[in-house]
Order: sequence, then structure tokens, then C-alpha cells
Amino acid sequence: MTSNKPYKVTPVFSEVTLPAALRNAHSTKAGVWGVIRVLEGRLDYVIEETGKLHLLDPHTPGLVLPQEAHRVEPVGAMKMRVEFHHAFPSDFAAAT
Repeated sequence: MTSNKPYKVTPVFSEVTLPAALRNAHSTKAGVWGVIRVLEGRLDYVIEETGKLHLLDPHTPGLVLPQEAHRVEPVGAMKMRVEFHHAFPSDFAAAT
């Protein structure tokens, strides 16, 4: 059974400290899944290829597929972090 634990977690970012690299289009490497966890407030998560916008909040995490270009933008005051996994995070569905 694959562990649900991420192999890496970013620091907590706020609307002020969110790096420009995350606000602009970027992607994970092959085989790397991400989970965007909003701890407070709201965050727009945009999939670049489709332009689809997901509004994330503490009850709605965002799933980042390997190599899928995306960007995020705070919607007012917020706190968030990103978890990185080597496989689909099997606890993701339970968290949504």
C-alpha cells in the first residue's frame, strides 16, 4: 500500500509571501503530484491548458497533476502550503 504522506511540504505562504513563481505558470516534474492546501481564506487555482479556474478554501484542496501547467492567485487574505507526493495522494478524495 502506498503511503499517503507527502515527501515534501512547502512552508506556509500568505497573500504577501506567496512567491511570484507560484503566481505564474509552472508545473511539477514527471511523476510528482501536488496537493494545494488552503489553511485560511481562498485561493484561485488555474489550469493553464484549459483555463479552468478552481476556487480553493480550507475544505476544498487542489490536486496538481504531474507536469500540468498551473498557477495560483490569492483571493484576499489567505494562508496555504503545497504537499508533494510520488504517486496519486490516495487520501485526496477523502479530504475533498
